[in-house]
This record gives sequence, structure tokens and C-alpha cells, in this order.
Amino acid sequence: MTAEAAGSWRSALDSVVVYAQGAVCRRVARGRVPADGRVRVTGLPRSLDPDSLRAGILGPPGVRVTEAVVEFGAGPHLAGTPDALRREVERLDDVCAAVRGRRDRQLVLIEEIGALHPVVPARRREDPHRRTPADAWLELADFVDERLTGLHRRLLELEEELRDAEHERAVAADRLARASTDAPPAHVETALRALVTLDGAEDAEVELELEYRVPGCVWVPAYRLAYRQGDGSGRLVLRASVAQRSGEDWSGVRIALSTADLRRPTGLPKLRSIRIGRSQPAPAPAGWREPPAGLAGLFSGYDAAGPRPDTTAVPVAVAAGTAPPASGAAFASASFPSPPPPSSPPLPPPPAPQGYGGPPAFPVPGGPPPDAFGGAVPAPRRAASPSAPAAPGRAAPLPPPAPVTGPPRPGSAELDYAALVLCGPEEREDRRGRLFPGGSFDPVADGCRQRAEAVASLPLPGQAVRPRESAGSFDHRFDAVARADIPSDGTWHTVTIGEIPVGLRTEYLCVPSVEQTVYATLVLSNATGQALLAGPVEVTVDGGFLMTAALPTLAPGGVRRVGLGPAEDIRVVRRTHLHESASGLRSSTTVLDHRVHVELASRLARPVTVEVRERVPVTSDPDVRIEERADWAVPGEGAGPDRYAPGTRVWRLELPAGATAALDGGYEIRIPAGKALAGGNRRS
Repeated sequence: MTAEAAGSWRSALDSVVVYAQGAVCRRVARGRVPADGRVRVTGLPRSLDPDSLRAGILGPPGVRVTEAVVEFGAGPHLAGTPDALRREVERLDDVCAAVRGRRDRQLVLIEEIGALHPVVPARRREDPHRRTPADAWLELADFVDERLTGLHRRLLELEEELRDAEHERAVAADRLARASTDAPPAHVETALRALVTLDGAEDAEVELELEYRVPGCVWVPAYRLAYRQGDGSGRLVLRASVAQRSGEDWSGVRIALSTADLRRPTGLPKLRSIRIGRSQPAPAPAGWREPPAGLAGLFSGYDAAGPRPDTTAVPVAVAAGTAPPASGAAFASASFPSPPPPSSPPLPPPPAPQGYGGPPAFPVPGGPPPDAFGGAVPAPRRAASPSAPAAPGRAAPLPPPAPVTGPPRPGSAELDYAALVLCGPEEREDRRGRLFPGGSFDPVADGCRQRAEAVASLPLPGQAVRPRESAGSFDHRFDAVARADIPSDGTWHTVTIGEIPVGLRTEYLCVPSVEQTVYATLVLSNATGQALLAGPVEVTVDGGFLMTAALPTLAPGGVRRVGLGPAEDIRVVRRTHLHESASGLRSSTTVLDHRVHVELASRLARPVTVEVRERVPVTSDPDVRIEERADWAVPGEGAGPDRYAPGTRVWRLELPAGATAALDGGYEIRIPAGKALAGGNRRS
């Protein structure tokens, strides 16, 4: 089928779902269906996964898709293809080469002028003494100095010109490297197209959608938090840093972000039943046909044409539903259909699975592996060993195929139709015209996919965390509220996803026993049904930028604390006093009385909530008692946005504007005399 036999529809990228690695793109095409019902949809990127192509009908009703395959085409550049960056790099290469050549010629001139010096002729013994012409020597020296001065001045100018040209060339090369990969490579334009067969259209206007998977796409979350002091809520804007090098620019598309792993298999496992009784053979796998009659004589005309040219045999890679590029038109290509229906000529034989107790379907170790049709694939050609040299001009004879009895069993490679290779007439007689597992059908697309995967190694923005690391065992999806543009340049681009309502309150926290400094914190509560992933958050207070902090993962309904740094307007002072005494009969118990005094002073113009933390010693000895004398509280297990260590005690107080507060507490440690450590200190 040629390009004229099927209509060609242009498609537009409508939406993209970016996963932890990779993305699923959705294209929409519209047009009138030709008489044969087959259309080619253009615009697909070269890096797409051919196995992920899916097609559907958006309208009108009654039309359905019967087949959707991928075609590959290649041809010369079309006229007017934009290539300004590459041409600029080539122009600057020529400029650098020209300046470098002038610099080298200048160095040669300097070397020639510097080599000028007076040469005294050889004096014979009978010649009288000659007077040295000092004036000529001085004139030559002045000429050399004057000439070298001008040449070195020009050399400095050329060196500076060369540095500028090399800098411009490096900048242009960097722009080219960072440019979008949507443009085709130089001199050759390659493209993938979808060949879609429609049923029930009959010259109707149809809207078609295509969905496919592409590699080379990553994203990390980022946030912007704006709130006003004293308010109980704030505006948390979810943004995302997205980088993609899929080979197509995302212009005006709907963006959705997902934490799921696109490469993780989601198919359900096949569980085979266990029966008690006589064994029964498993049903033959679908998709296999008997070989066509007369397959051995398919290439009889080719063999009768005479001696073949001495060229290396190259198998023709034909994947199911794909087509290799053909010569002639820029995108003329031949297609190889999927396995035909039962009414068409049969293909390779249906291998029935090996029954229990029968001969082995796979050869023993060291023997040839089974082929796609149950026969034995001969061992690859090897160099003749010294002990058995081959006849000159002839290849070493191949061993005959090992006979395999019983029905064949195809493996997963033989059932992968997209990876099968059609062997040409140069192959062995038992392989000619048959399908065998081979390589990729499109080496250009393989290179594009490998270059696209390099995006996964990009350095992350500051304080960013990959979504799979922060999402845990749950997956979430975030849909952007507006369309966005993300070029295929492999660099980070910021996209606004939407606004998330969060509960907010400002609290001040201090641990004066560790550091006599009060820290301001924001307590965030997530009342939505989606998790907030870990990432950097830009905090804006009263319209002014404050800082960039690290937001931890906040599950639905969770509460976490975000630090904002020291609060200079609140001062804290802590004083302690220890008194040691003895009690009990004959002073058998040592009493260590600890007193703690904390003072707070606020210079803020509004009342604030301050949490002061202290710690009481914890003992596992039942004879050592600790008695507390304070109005502090014992935090509950998992209470609040923090996790408390054992022995933590908390004061929470409302500190009025410009006021001071004093907190007093303490505890006694009672140690029996028998538990005292001789020569030690048990006071802490």
C-alpha cells in the first residue's frame, strides 16, 4: 500500500500525563475517511513506544477502529525547514578557523623576522683585518625591533579576536545542545506515523484520538505559600518543575502529573489450575498458523537468476504493524500486516505445548535452541578451528539441525510479533521467508529513546525530592488548571498546577535547655483528599518573600510543621538550680532537687503562641524515683505535628503583645544509697 492509497491526517497534541519517568501523550486528528477506510496520522514523535499505541473514535457513533499500527519513514529535508541554530554554529566554526589561520600566519611572520641577524662572512687566514660595520648592525637591530613590535601588537589583536570567536561559538553550541529536539536531525527527516483502519465510516467526518507512551520525561513538585500574619488559612500554590526530551514540543497542552511508575507492569498474573487426575495438554497459544504450502519454492526464481553478489546478508527487519522506509518518495514505505485472519494464507505452524511425560520441547544444554516453528535453530557460524580447516573459498559446513520430536512450544520471544524479523533469501533454506525474533525495527527511534532517557540524570532543583521517594506506597495525580508549553530541550520548566487550600497557624517553638533561641514555625494541616509531596516551598509573608523551606510529605488530614528560622522579636532566658540533700532513715536516700526558671519577653505587636519544651530524666530502675513539681504537660502519643522523645514536657502559653512571662518547674531525683555509684555522678 503506497502513500496515495491512504489519506494523511495531521494531528495535534491535546494532553499529556507525566509520570515519575515517562509520559502518556494524547493526540487528536480530524478528517474525512477515504474509501478504503485506512488513514495515516502524522506528527508522532520518533521516540514513542510502538507497543503502546492505542486508537479510539470520539465521533460520530457507529465507527470503530479495527487496526492501528506504526509506520516508519525517512527522507531528505523538506524545503524551508528551520535550522538556524545549526547554521549559526557552522558559520562560527568557519569564523574560528579563519581567525585561527590568520593567527598562525602571524606567528610564522614573527618567527621569520625574529630569525633576522647579521652574518659575518668567513675570514681566510691571509685576509687582512676588516672593520665591523656597527651602523649596519644597529640599523638591522632597529628594523627587527620595530617590525616585531608591530607584529606582536597585531598578534595580541588576533588572539583577542580568536577568544571572542571561540566564546561565541561555545555559546551557539550550548544553545544548539539545549534547543528543542522537535526539529529533525540534519539532512535527514525521520517520522513515525500511525496507520489506522476504520470500519463503518464510509466517507464520513471522523474525530480520532491516539494515545502513546514516550520516555524522557520527569517532574518534581514545588510550592509557593502566601499567608498573612494572624490569619488561620493561606494560599498554597502547587507548581511543578518538568523536564522532557521526548522529541516533540508540548505547546498549549493540558498537563497532568502522576506519581505512578509507568514502567511497572500492571497485568494480572495468569494462575493455572491444579487438577487431580490424568494430565491434560494445555491449549495451543493463539496467533499461530500452519506454514503456507510451497514455502520451500518461494525463492526458486531468485536462485535461478544466477550467482548472487558477494554482499553480507542482512535480515529485513519487519515488525508486526510496522513498515521499513522505501526508496523514492520522501515517506513512501511498504507495510507488513499483522498475523492474517483464518481466511488468509496460513503463517508458521501452531506449536502445541509439550505434554506431560513427552519428549523435551527445548534441547539439552549444548544443543541448538528451538526455532519459532518448533525446529532447531542451527548454531551461528564460527571460524574454522585449526584442527578442522575448511576448504579454501568455501565456508565451514554447518551441522545439520538436530531433530526435535513432539510438538513445539513457543516462548515469549516468538509470541512478540513486534520484534519478529523476516529472513531474506540469503539465509539458510530452513530460515528463508520465515519470522524469527530479531532487533528493533527502527534504529533511529532507538537512538532517540536512548537520548531521551538521559533526562532522568538531570540534577534536581534545590531541596527537590523525586515523587516516587515522597509518595510512598500510594499514587496521586494532579491536573493542571490551564494549558502549558514545555519545549523538548531537556531543561527544567516551571508549570503551575493549581491552588490547594490548607489550614495555617503560626507558632513559636523553643528548647532553652539546648539553645536559648525562639524559632518561628508554620503548622500546616491538609484537609484535602490529595497528599502534598515533599519539595521546596517559597514562603511569602504579608506580600514579601521570606525564605525557601523544605515542605515534608503531608498526607490527607495530616499536620506538619515548617520552620521559618529564628524569631528575633522574642527573647528567652533559662536558669537552673540544683540542691542535693539526704532523706530517709539514716540518710539512706539521696535527693537531687532540680529547679528550672524560664523567662519569655515579646516585642511583637500581636499576641503569639509559644511552645517551650523541657525534658525530664527517664529511668528504668524501679528503685530510682523521679517526682515532678511543675505545671507543664505530657504530650500525648503522636499528638500534634511533631513526634516527642520520651521524657519531653511542654509548656504552651499565649504571650500577649509586648508582654513577658515566667515559667517555673522542676523535678526531684531520689536515689537509694545502694544504687549510688561509688566515685560517679548520678545527678543528670
